[in-house]
Amino acid sequence: MTIATAEPKQAKGKLKKVYTPQEYLALEEKAEDKHEYRNGEIVAMAGGTTNHNEIVTNLCTALKVALKGQHYRVFISDVRLWIPRYNQYTYPDVMVIAGEPIYHQGQASITNPLLIVEVLSPSPQDYDRGTKFTYYRSISQLQEYILVDQYSVKIEQFSKISQGQWLLTEYEANSENLMVESLKLPLNIVDIYDQVEFESCSP
Repeated sequence: MTIATAEPKQAKGKLKKVYTPQEYLALEEKAEDKHEYRNGEIVAMAGGTTNHNEIVTNLCTALKVALKGQHYRVFISDVRLWIPRYNQYTYPDVMVIAGEPIYHQGQASITNPLLIVEVLSPSPQDYDRGTKFTYYRSISQLQEYILVDQYSVKIEQFSKISQGQWLLTEYEANSENLMVESLKLPLNIVDIYDQVEFESCSP
């Protein structure tokens, strides 16, 4: 089953349909593509590019290898995140959890990421930097949010330094190391962008 539109069509004089979280979960279980739930609205997620896929795979591989034997879990975008304060379900590109996952609705969604990484796409990148980051900051366990550009070497890293304070660090060179503060783990930026072809994937 697929959900035909990103948002239900609104006929003249009629209110747009508002879905409950339970209705969303029931539809999502049968849907062929992934959708976000935004406080009553169901929004289709854009398909990924090859660059997007390469970066997510590179990050996940590097994190899995570096954290092997430690009490962390690494998840990619098939795992859903529930954000209760804002009544949101979403699928971050990469999440790292310290210890065991805290689930919502059985094992359908998790609630306690330590680190979230999003690979930026042209259409939702302002949403990822702004509104979505506001939602993510409401997660008490979250200590770090990293945004990776897929069209050039550019990484924005937000590290929580105290309650209500986040430090921005920017990287724009392949020769640099990205220090993942929440894990005390250096990652080579050249490895994050391995096999990414900027010329063939312009916005």
